[in-house]
Amino acid sequence: MFTLATGSGAPPLVFVHGFTCDHTDWGAQIAAFAPRHAVLACDLRGHGQTPGDPADCSIETCGADVAALLAERELPPAVLVGHSMGCRVVLEAYRAAPGRVAGLALIDGSRMGTGDPEQAAEAMRTAIDFVGFESFAEALATQMFLRPSTHATRIVGRAKRLPAAIGAALFPAMARWDAAKMEVVLGSVRVPLMIVQSTTINADKKRVAMKAGETTPWLDLARRLVPHVRVEVIAGVGHFSQIEAPERVNALLADFVGALA
Repeated sequence: MFTLATGSGAPPLVFVHGFTCDHTDWGAQIAAFAPRHAVLACDLRGHGQTPGDPADCSIETCGADVAALLAERELPPAVLVGHSMGCRVVLEAYRAAPGRVAGLALIDGSRMGTGDPEQAAEAMRTAIDFVGFESFAEALATQMFLRPSTHATRIVGRAKRLPAAIGAALFPAMARWDAAKMEVVLGSVRVPLMIVQSTTINADKKRVAMKAGETTPWLDLARRLVPHVRVEVIAGVGHFSQIEAPERVNALLADFVGALA
């Protein structure tokens, strides 16, 4: 698994990107934290510079890869920071290796699958097959931004370039994990947890920006299962708050990490 590693100092921070994304989404965070911490940012299977076999692309395998990274680098307990799909990956990595994790930070996570796991996965496969993966990925990435920008253009273009076989395997696998494991894994969290949320999916299944003080079913689930969770809402930005509002995200992360000492 390709991993950018820089900086020194504890606790280490490990950044994990979302679906169709890569380690470059964390550029502002790497620059901010490398002067004081060891910082790692990886490319998950089938993304960026890491090859992947569609048959092996799942939240479970990606989580195991991150857990293996912590062991291979012999890191002290690390803060795992996940974005979107990466929220699931870092939760799965925590499940696999809880002793190697000092804290978890989830950036704009969600829950897509509920009920029967196979039915949840099949619904996503049907949605992808209906329009084809490239069109599905373009629509998915486009609605993550509130307004056009160079960031939006770059990220939408990258989403369309993800190999269709990888995307068509991984996205349904994500819905399956949500339905089968999210509640169990969240309920097992004993380390400090922070959620930084900027968007939600509304009743029309459209992604919209959140308002200060607003809650969502995903946040309510986290509060119920992890009573010590810290929830922060960044209003007025889209799904990629670490890119669109890096100063606010970095300040929250710095405060969270500082409280672990």
